[in-house]
Amino acid sequence: MKVKTILVSQPEPKMENSPYARLIDKEKVKVDFRPFIHVEGVNAKEVRQQKIDLKNFTAVILTSRNAVDHYFRLAEEMRFKVPDTMKYFCQSEAVAYYLQKYVVYRKRKIYVGKMAFSDLVGLFKKYKDETFLLPSSDVLKRIVPETLDKLDIDWTRGIFYRTVISDLSDLRDVYYDILVFFSPSGIESLLKNFPDFEQNDTRIAVFGNSTVKAATSAGLRIDIHAPTPDTPSMTMALQKYITTVNKR
Repeated sequence: MKVKTILVSQPEPKMENSPYARLIDKEKVKVDFRPFIHVEGVNAKEVRQQKIDLKNFTAVILTSRNAVDHYFRLAEEMRFKVPDTMKYFCQSEAVAYYLQKYVVYRKRKIYVGKMAFSDLVGLFKKYKDETFLLPSSDVLKRIVPETLDKLDIDWTRGIFYRTVISDLSDLRDVYYDILVFFSPSGIESLLKNFPDFEQNDTRIAVFGNSTVKAATSAGLRIDIHAPTPDTPSMTMALQKYITTVNKR
């Protein structure tokens, strides 16, 4: 069956010339964006209940832009003035760049990984005498605590925000040819919102092995999978699939 409509379970990209914009232009398909999950911050009282005092840490491990936002939000809420000496360990360049929203980049001690969390291991070993804080969601990839526990460093996890399932009830009677997922939480949201969901002719696109596992466990048929050597991004995987089926 030809593809005419796609629903991406993420917010719409802010950049005008995004890969999705190019996909829409080239394949003449309709792409809608709708977050299946969203983030809600915890308050200062909840952080204190975790026995976390921000002044006890000399370094912060930042794995996402959400972690950046909620660390500085809570610092302000708890009236903690983040010292200029604070060290920031960012999982990727994108996270480090986003940090500039809160600090003067060139005046801070910022250490950046390439992309994977394991890329930071050498930096953690180099600065093993620091006291690390990991601001995170209630949902955390296992590789993060597993990696930190293997190192001889002093680190503490703080749950600063939570991943919450969005209300999608208005989509009950809306049909899309392809549903695109990027996390197990997205799959969980689909099934929580629509417990009677039947896939039928709907194609499911998933990104990442953990999402594949969640979709398979839920009994969903996976039609499009990324990343692969040929299609390292979701838009490339969609492009390849659409080009094939729409030519039939």
